[in-house]
Amino acid sequence: MRELYVIGIGAGDPDQVTWQAVQALRRVDVFFVIGKGEEKQQLVAVRTAILDEHRDRPYRIVEIPDPPRDRAPDDYRSTVLDWHERRSLLLEEAFAEAEGVGGILVWGDPALYDSTLRMVERILDRGAQRFEYTVIPGVTSVHALAARHRTVLHRIGEPVHITTGRRLREDGLAPGSTVVMLDADCSFTTVPADTHIWWGAYLGMPEEALIAGRVGEVGPEIARRRALLRARHGWIMDIYLLRGPQ
Repeated sequence: MRELYVIGIGAGDPDQVTWQAVQALRRVDVFFVIGKGEEKQQLVAVRTAILDEHRDRPYRIVEIPDPPRDRAPDDYRSTVLDWHERRSLLLEEAFAEAEGVGGILVWGDPALYDSTLRMVERILDRGAQRFEYTVIPGVTSVHALAARHRTVLHRIGEPVHITTGRRLREDGLAPGSTVVMLDADCSFTTVPADTHIWWGAYLGMPEEALIAGRVGEVGPEIARRRALLRARHGWIMDIYLLRGPQ
């Protein structure tokens, strides 16, 4: 039976790749990368650099074009499920055509706001292919953000809520601390001005940017810096931690 490894490789710093991940990627013959356009080719380059550093034998990379989707749909859940289905079909086709042990390098950890494991399960549910797959955890951007700001994610005895920018706008701040991912709209502008924010973009990469302070004071600067960086690089990956006054 064929094998597939889903490997978490950290938030962007090649040094965040764990020894368990190194051992796994050395077993892989062909790596599948779902491409997101030329503007994100740097993300492929980072993966390649990681492989070149830790591999001791040749490997193949198969790039899969990411199918387009509506970024502001009326039915968000159905749109994303359809997108996952189309992605899984492309991955299934590529995996069927390739030979040997397969691997997918996932930013951060495969269990946190990533669709790879859902795609793999969809392929197995269709039943056309049978294979075993192993998941290797990675350092998430949540951990990288806290480390770079030298802060703890929560106050004593309080919870940590992890959500998206869309849900922050809809639900507001949760009790305790809130980590916000996948926010293209600077949704921190909707929270009270005295909320503290720790923001980071391109964590672990040469382009890394960090800003911290009260939203009312540093929020405009974060929005300005974010827009500038996105225009410069053509893409951005950022995350932030919010916490109300005690």
